[in-house]
Amino acid sequence: MSGVGAILIAQRTGFCYGVREAIDKAKEAAAAGKATHTLGQVVHNEGVIRDLQVLGIETVDTLDQVDRGAAVVIRAHGVRPEVVERALARDLEVIDGTCTWVIQEQRELARLVEDGYTIVLLGTPRHPEVIGLLGFAPDAIVVDEEADWTRIPRKKRMALISQSTQPPWKFERLAAFLVSRSHELKIVNTVCPVTIRRQEDTLAAARAVDLMVVVGGRSSANTKELTRLCQIVGTPAIQIESVHDLTDPAVFDDARTVGVTGGTSTPIEDLQAVAQRVLELAGTPEAKANARQLALAALARAATPAGRTTSLPAIQPAADQTGAAPGAATGEPTPAVTSAAGRGAP
Repeated sequence: MSGVGAILIAQRTGFCYGVREAIDKAKEAAAAGKATHTLGQVVHNEGVIRDLQVLGIETVDTLDQVDRGAAVVIRAHGVRPEVVERALARDLEVIDGTCTWVIQEQRELARLVEDGYTIVLLGTPRHPEVIGLLGFAPDAIVVDEEADWTRIPRKKRMALISQSTQPPWKFERLAAFLVSRSHELKIVNTVCPVTIRRQEDTLAAARAVDLMVVVGGRSSANTKELTRLCQIVGTPAIQIESVHDLTDPAVFDDARTVGVTGGTSTPIEDLQAVAQRVLELAGTPEAKANARQLALAALARAATPAGRTTSLPAIQPAADQTGAAPGAATGEPTPAVTSAAGRGAP
């Protein structure tokens, strides 16, 4: 019998903890009755942004859009130091949602600048995280694709650091390239371990299915990398932004088992919705009839506390707030840093 009969959601998917914690901090501030804003979209997911708007949390592009005395949440990507200074000068309450891993990157960059290294930063030039990092090392040489690397000058002392969501293989390849361009090369591995684990789990899922559905923003570098990895192991993959992109059952004609994975800004609830839609659209008669139950079962096998959308109890929309204090967010382990001297505590 033709049709999709089984669905698999990759392990350890859902929000990365940095994104989740920034969202939780915004929710906590709103629940406490504060006029709350996020500087830029706290996550590139329209559904989540709408949910935050319902809670009274507004997204702004500049600090000039925030009234004095209001709260502004710094998203997980982080910002340049002068942005925080300007916010404080305008009497805003700054709630720092910068990912702990990005904070580690910022500290490492500051130390490298102080030590006099010529810094090479592997990252997407206009990515918010990279823009923030350059506030700590304005003269860093930002490179992305391999075609950029030849413009890196030869220097006696160089240091390599990475945007947290860059592919590990690209970081390793650039490190090898830089060996021939400097006498002393310091390598600080700031590729986020969540990114690495997600890639490993996506590869494991891809090897077990006939087709993969990768869910995430079309411009998301880490989402594109997941799609590429699926194809490398020989599993066809389609990349979508949301469940609404699934309209053609013919895409699944040759698939009996379908896998679902998502980028670090994709809520795990979205993966459940995609799994259900795949079965409703292209499942066997039995799978179609039990699409919701099968999707929930796939989610239960994949979901972990670290991947959930929030650590907080349900928070009511702004109009229904009682002022009760929200629950405490679950902590995350502090990241380690790899350098030429080996691994050490941040």
